Amino acid sequence: MQELISIEPEPQKAYLIGIRDGSMDDAEAQSLARELAGLAETLGVCILDQSIVKIREKHPKYGMGLGKAEEIAERARELGVDCLIFDQDITPSQQRNWEELTGISAIDRQELIIQIFASRARTREAELQIELAQLKHSLPRLTHKYIDLSRQRGGRYGTKGAGETKLELDRRSILRRIHQLEAEIKEVRQHRSTQRKKREKIPIPTCALVGYTNAGKSSLLNAMTNAEVLAEDKLFATLDPTTRRLEIGRGQPVLLTDTVGFIRRLPHDLVDAFHATLEEAALADILLIVLDAADPDVDRHYDTTLGVLKELGAEQTPKIIILNKIDKVSSPERLQELEKQYSDSVSISALNRTGLDTLARRIDLLISGASCRFRFPVNRHDLVAQLHRSGTVLAEHYEETYIEVEARLGQRMLGTLQEWRID
Repeated sequence: MQELISIEPEPQKAYLIGIRDGSMDDAEAQSLARELAGLAETLGVCILDQSIVKIREKHPKYGMGLGKAEEIAERARELGVDCLIFDQDITPSQQRNWEELTGISAIDRQELIIQIFASRARTREAELQIELAQLKHSLPRLTHKYIDLSRQRGGRYGTKGAGETKLELDRRSILRRIHQLEAEIKEVRQHRSTQRKKREKIPIPTCALVGYTNAGKSSLLNAMTNAEVLAEDKLFATLDPTTRRLEIGRGQPVLLTDTVGFIRRLPHDLVDAFHATLEEAALADILLIVLDAADPDVDRHYDTTLGVLKELGAEQTPKIIILNKIDKVSSPERLQELEKQYSDSVSISALNRTGLDTLARRIDLLISGASCRFRFPVNRHDLVAQLHRSGTVLAEHYEETYIEVEARLGQRMLGTLQEWRID
């Protein structure tokens, strides 16, 4: 009987290294260590060990002292790992130094996140954005790829060796590809902008689900709209924005958009590449900030989310804080503590579909706004119909020369109808 041989590649075995300097307290270091482990597991890496190295000052060669570096190298040899994963960015020269010292590959947090994004890209837009980020990250690292070849010399004095020629050819090729990708992504942004303008012509309020990665945004979109968006208990399950129509209140429609999750120290190349995607959050009428109430780092995740929203220019957008995964919170006392801390929040479980009615009412109240009165010409029944579609009509009164309507509606719609407002 023939023996079956698995052709599945074995997972990479990794040794995870966190670096704690004087500006970081122990709680923050432990939080980042947990997050680094989560990132590695998302990529399918087998973690054999993890260490946090305390340093007084950074050294240019390894990012730490030679003694600490040799200790890590010795531990890596004992474990028999395939790679070192650092929680902080390492320079191309430091990467080369670590690989020469240990004989295995060394990657940093930025490269790890880019690899996760690359493994999860499903649409053409995401693939373009990821490839652009990968090329920008790899460009300064080309030198170490050809370090041995660049030492080869031949011909007359001063002529370039094979490595330098290959390096320059690859650099030019990558730069051409970067320019090509930037042009294609520009077209994608223009297409997304056109779609957004079409939506704005039919003034339906938009709500963007934002928050830390794996907070449950996709699960919430599925629970509220019966969408079938991929929702996994992994970091960065969603890369592409998905928009679904949601009926709330008296048939009041809103557009609910799922967005890519945020994370601390998100690589700048990815922020730039996913600018078109993040615009969905920046231009929404309401931001639904989803927090994982069961996560011990929920406060840090909230601060990170607010920081990213500020970078996007969306800090003034109306917000609703959502405490998700309350079914996983360790105790009722802990949930009460969170609800007191985030006093204006809504507690839900997207998995069990609890609290969704309360959330829908909060969205309706925020979208509908204050009560306003309008007086329209008798031949402008289209404006009355628009109020019925986009607001909550409280009263209608028809006279010979005008139509008077009292309604609640959001700020964007209010600006459109401002000239007919009489209160």
